Amino acid sequence: MSTAAADLERDLLATIPLARAMALRVVAHEGDWLELAAPLAPNINDKGCAFGGSLASLMTLAGWGVLHLAAAAHGLNCDIYVQDSTIRYLAPVWGELRCRAQPAAGESCADMLSALAARGKARLRMECAVALPDGGVAATLSARFVALRNAAAA
Repeated sequence: MSTAAADLERDLLATIPLARAMALRVVAHEGDWLELAAPLAPNINDKGCAFGGSLASLMTLAGWGVLHLAAAAHGLNCDIYVQDSTIRYLAPVWGELRCRAQPAAGESCADMLSALAARGKARLRMECAVALPDGGVAATLSARFVALRNAAAA
């Protein structure tokens, strides 16, 4: 795992109690994508499968993490927010939760970073998916994130 990805994991666990409670970890990061995981045990529901709120949180944090890593790699100090999202729950997760996030088709972190540098704000639509062991998809999140350059960094 890259130093930036290890720093992201450390920061998420230190600053977001929910990430700590979920036992979230960064699995992989390369370019415009990020993969997060969490064990089932702290994310279980009354049926013995993954809690929908944990799936939603994992996907949201993965999408946020992609933008955070991209901005940090380019020295841009900004706040990142989820503006809106749509989640689809397709199948139960009976084991480890694994999520991959990347920009939606036709979008890129590079374009978002250019807009952020030029205007002080930018948006990027992210697609996130929780995988099943058989290669299927358990849940998806399509979300628009907004990045706002910090006033102190302007």
